[in-house]
Amino acid sequence: MKASLLLCASLAVLLGAAGPAGAEMRVLRDSFDGQSFSKEGGLYYKKNFEQKAGIVEFQRDVAIRGGALKLSVKPHCPAAETLCSERAEIWEKPDLRVPYNEGVWYGFTVKFGAPIPQDDHRYLIAQWKREIGPEAEGDFSPFLALRLRQGKLFATVETNYIAPQATLAAAAPEKTTAPCASGETPVWLRPETNQMRALVATDATWTPEDGSLFSSCTSAISVIRHGALPSPDSGWIDFAIFTRPGPDGSGHIEVFANGKPVVTVRGHIGHGDKGLGENQYFKFGPYRAANKDEWTLYYDNFRRSPHCKDVLDKGECPAL
Repeated sequence: MKASLLLCASLAVLLGAAGPAGAEMRVLRDSFDGQSFSKEGGLYYKKNFEQKAGIVEFQRDVAIRGGALKLSVKPHCPAAETLCSERAEIWEKPDLRVPYNEGVWYGFTVKFGAPIPQDDHRYLIAQWKREIGPEAEGDFSPFLALRLRQGKLFATVETNYIAPQATLAAAAPEKTTAPCASGETPVWLRPETNQMRALVATDATWTPEDGSLFSSCTSAISVIRHGALPSPDSGWIDFAIFTRPGPDGSGHIEVFANGKPVVTVRGHIGHGDKGLGENQYFKFGPYRAANKDEWTLYYDNFRRSPHCKDVLDKGECPAL
């Protein structure tokens, strides 16, 4: 009897039955050519109050070829609820999520609908997060996010708060405006939430004033910039992104846009707080703080794989 139980347990681990560890290796693809999400894509539209602001349309008027997904948000939040957001986000199915400590490649193509917002209402177009368990305390930001501010595209990486070096601390880091030294990365320190957010990539129109929030520097996150992000008004943008969180300093992110490398990020990436879940997960679509008017994005060619070659359609895969 004991031998049988041990054999079953071993098989469960190998096959992924003891958790999602076997499901994350499944290659996911959806070209959005049909009238609903494909079975091969593993995606769904989550229904909750904030997602009621969303409009989802499988359409063919704006697409690379065939069909594409049109996602829009409209005003929805009550005026009294200042923390309410408006979302039209597409999620991975929970049973297909990737373990938090494993690396995985994601790809998708996005086009900004007109008009492109020129204000600052916490706009996101894609985000990667860690599952939040029932025992976790606090609200955890995405460990990687592609964002829009005043019509400019940028990327941020989040991790647990790490106190800055003594030289910066003595200079009141919240007011530091000088460029970071070699080996350091601009960061927004948020000790009250045990988090800090690093600025890791921007488009070519970004100015120091746009990054004024990232007023401190950290050596806990290292960034090698290879190029700029495309401008939001440049048409279809194809992203290929590798994520492997590591709150202990072992994290690694690679961002490609239109087949060209944009940034390599290593170091402390993601959150290690008590009560957080075992998996990372990806969601894409327009997300903003409450605002007026509609905001639209088009998405096509979603893919996910443990292998770069399945995701980076053009360009050379990096050595990981």
